[in-house]
Amino acid sequence: MGKTYNRYCDESCHLENDHKRYMFLGYISCAYNQVKIQTNRINDIKKAHNFFAEIKWNRVSRAKLDFYLDLVDFFFSTDMKFRAIGVDKQQTVCDDFDEYYYSMYHNLLIHDINITHTYNVYLDIRDTLSAYKVSKLKDLLNIKYGAFRNVQNINSKESLLLQLADFILGALSYDKNNKEQKNEAKRIIIDRIKKRSNAWCECNCDESSSNIFFIDL
Repeated sequence: MGKTYNRYCDESCHLENDHKRYMFLGYISCAYNQVKIQTNRINDIKKAHNFFAEIKWNRVSRAKLDFYLDLVDFFFSTDMKFRAIGVDKQQTVCDDFDEYYYSMYHNLLIHDINITHTYNVYLDIRDTLSAYKVSKLKDLLNIKYGAFRNVQNINSKESLLLQLADFILGALSYDKNNKEQKNEAKRIIIDRIKKRSNAWCECNCDESSSNIFFIDL
């Protein structure tokens, strides 16, 4: 009998005119029966560090550096997976950037599918049309495989695993989009991630917890 996996998706530098060269979309995948366990483990880390805010990359500070480093080590101690795609927006030519954005989500999610398994996909809420758009995304994903049981928007405050996806994807985006990385805490966190993941790379290694792909347009 197939397993069920939850994929928690986030994006970074995805606005058309945000003056950032690379757009990234990514997800953290967690087996459905592990969601509560991993959520509780993150909560335990938060309590140990007296961290009560939402976990977001853009809130990283030196004051809570030990918390974020423990969060990185926690992720790499699990069997959860992180996958992301990057797109050079300077090469992007499209009439409807919003439609293009969701087509990139399709490219992200359609790979590494086991047709004997089912998948729940959760995306952070973007705007009032998000529900309609994710419904279209679900239809597109299921044209070939039919393995996507649920595709929906949720508020990031409702899911620590979605917050974790924001944190890791934010680190990737910061590393690739900023030649001068002036935030010392963020540099230290990125160095820890690179050390644990054998650096950001264009690879597809089953033994790696993090796979990063750049799409050639």
